[in-house]
Amino acid sequence: MSTVVGLTVRGLLGRRRSLLLVVLPVLLLVLAGLTRWASEGSVAASASLTGGFAMGTLLPLMCLLIGTGVIGPEIDDGSIVYLLAKPLPRRTILLAKLGVGLVATVVFAVLPVMASAAIAGDEDLKLTAAYGLATLLAGIAYTTVFVALSVLTRNAVIIGLLYALLWETVLGGFVPGIRAVSVRQWALAPAEALLGDNAKAWGVESAVSVPVGLSLLAVLVVGATWLAIRRLQTLRLVTAD
Repeated sequence: MSTVVGLTVRGLLGRRRSLLLVVLPVLLLVLAGLTRWASEGSVAASASLTGGFAMGTLLPLMCLLIGTGVIGPEIDDGSIVYLLAKPLPRRTILLAKLGVGLVATVVFAVLPVMASAAIAGDEDLKLTAAYGLATLLAGIAYTTVFVALSVLTRNAVIIGLLYALLWETVLGGFVPGIRAVSVRQWALAPAEALLGDNAKAWGVESAVSVPVGLSLLAVLVVGATWLAIRRLQTLRLVTAD
């Protein structure tokens, strides 16, 4: 498994997309600093930036870059066959790559979102902790889904972009019926509960309850992981003559 992890890390950080893994979080931190300066550290303004841009747009895009980057390119160029030919269970290969993706999500997405909340304005780090929990839960779900999507289709990036920008960012943030089936809203439920009375004042509200949100996230993560493993197990080894 260590070989798979090493190859995955080098593949993820050695491509051009790795620049975006640094540029996008830096952009978020710059916006957080500008928000603090413009709003004089208003927690409501900080929550708007964190919940709107950071969690609503940047997080799914970062997870898309990471989730499709840990296995998608290998499938596209055919080099995955050499890894699958090794005496390793394909389940182990998939879980190793998913593990790398989740660690990268925490480093390049979750921690920058938490830092942005603290920089833009917070009260005893309550908002930072709440959005840290929400982005961690959402990041796990997004990354798992995008890893599975990379195994299921060669159009993972296009489909993922449509899902991240249209469903999660636009429709999932504003259309009442769709909000209830949005990863973002499911992950916000425990954050809202953690903030208590401050949640409504700071605009941190979810369309579902905590038990429903956590249950749906768990079903999504387990289901996407199972589908990815099954697809990888049935992937045929085809090499050029």
